Amino acid sequence: MAGVSRCLKYSMFIFNFLFWVCGCVILGVSIWIRVSKDAQEALDINSSSMFVAVDVLIAVGSIIMILGFLGCCGAIKESRCMLILFFIGLLLILILQVTGGVLGAVYKPQLEKGLNLTLTEAVNLLKGNTENAKQVQESWQKFQLQSEINPLQVLSSDVISELDGSCSRGGFSPPE
Repeated sequence: MAGVSRCLKYSMFIFNFLFWVCGCVILGVSIWIRVSKDAQEALDINSSSMFVAVDVLIAVGSIIMILGFLGCCGAIKESRCMLILFFIGLLLILILQVTGGVLGAVYKPQLEKGLNLTLTEAVNLLKGNTENAKQVQESWQKFQLQSEINPLQVLSSDVISELDGSCSRGGFSPPE
């Protein structure tokens, strides 16, 4: 029985150490993106919504680091307090995920409508002959050529009908 508990202890340590390292990477990259002007220019981050996404990544990275630390140290030191805090953190994340899933299911029509509206507005902006529109069209063409996936397969029929054949002019074909 001692061999099983030792195996479980070190397995939990290794898993949580990797979890902690991933949290460090997420936190480090997101802080770098947030403070580095070069990274913001390279990723073309200039809107407040993109900064909100980076701030969310900073929070997620921090939470992952804390939980990884609690699980890692709690497993090695066999600290009941740290393991209970680790469990409570995982339980809170599970509750948030279930809540998000239920809310997503309940508000699915509103979410789809909002996302389709946003996507339709973005497509209408890209229909023009501006330099940005041409760059995005070239990027989509490059993506379609390099991947096995047709980018239009992820769009709803409402959005595809809104495209007015502009994708066909850009070298795209609607999904079959």
